[in-house]
Amino acid sequence: MLSFDGIAPAYFCLTKINAKDSMKAAVIDQRGGLPHYTEFPDATVQNEDEVLMTVEAAAIKHIDRSRASGAHYSGNAADSGQAIVIGGDGVGILADGSRVYAMGLRGMVAEQAAIDKNRMVSVPAQLDNATAAALPNAIIGAAMGLRFRAAIQPGDVVLVNGATGFTGRVAVQIARYYGAKKVIATGRNPKSLQDLLALGADEVISVQQDDDAFVAQIRALHSHSPIDIIIDYLWGHSAELVLTALKGKGSFTHPVRFISVGSMTGDKIQLSAESLRSVNLQISGSGLGSWTRSEVSKLFSEILPEMFQLAANGQLTIETVIVPLADIGSIYNVALPDGKRLVIDMK
Repeated sequence: MLSFDGIAPAYFCLTKINAKDSMKAAVIDQRGGLPHYTEFPDATVQNEDEVLMTVEAAAIKHIDRSRASGAHYSGNAADSGQAIVIGGDGVGILADGSRVYAMGLRGMVAEQAAIDKNRMVSVPAQLDNATAAALPNAIIGAAMGLRFRAAIQPGDVVLVNGATGFTGRVAVQIARYYGAKKVIATGRNPKSLQDLLALGADEVISVQQDDDAFVAQIRALHSHSPIDIIIDYLWGHSAELVLTALKGKGSFTHPVRFISVGSMTGDKIQLSAESLRSVNLQISGSGLGSWTRSEVSKLFSEILPEMFQLAANGQLTIETVIVPLADIGSIYNVALPDGKRLVIDMK
């Protein structure tokens, strides 16, 4: 069940299917398997804090795949070897007709889901289901780090390492909205990097160039406009290079807050002790388990409603690929173009 200390969803384990009490869902039978479209027991509430939702759309994110495979550090019921409904969140309709985004308690890519009534947000009428389903995970991956770990202030210079991915593109836009004076974006895809200039980035840096050139480019930018915040979605070798670029030479240095959010290019890095001693550097992480109860509460009461309204007003934009629930098996592992998110339509 959803912990009050975090926002990690639980999943529903398959026991016995009664045809008259079943729903269509995307189900993984065992850890590491592909989800398939099948019948699954109807979602049910288990206590007074839960309500049922008719699901209309749910996004498939990296965390969903990782948890379903048992690879994510937050764990998953798939470890038990029993079947699960995939997906941790989505958009749907409550019994009173209101449309909400919510965290699922026992799987979300299904016709129905049980949700925690304290972990849902109203969706503006102007916002489509796909956008409302796809945005929150990226908002969590961007706004939580920028606001609570980096303590972003108007006028800060922000570097987004890995900005061509879905969450990175959102981070560029949110950093600008939060008042960043300058946003620097790194990434691999040349076209996606250029697209970021229209989303709020001032400078783009390719991680495809050789190491020395990459370090030199960041070092030059840091010398001209000192970087205050680094939001990192890659970790691995590129994070090593970014930290190398910050390395001081014994004189006073500009304070830098380095926030690790993702690890798309590797879970481990080699960190030079000199990099820690020679720079006024704060390294922290933003993810499940790192946030306080108050911060999670603000996510639902303040951050998500604010960002939903920005999206409804056209001030926060994303791209989605929408497929019907019945096609989940064929699309689940298909690589999407940079910056797009898969959304499953349950209607």
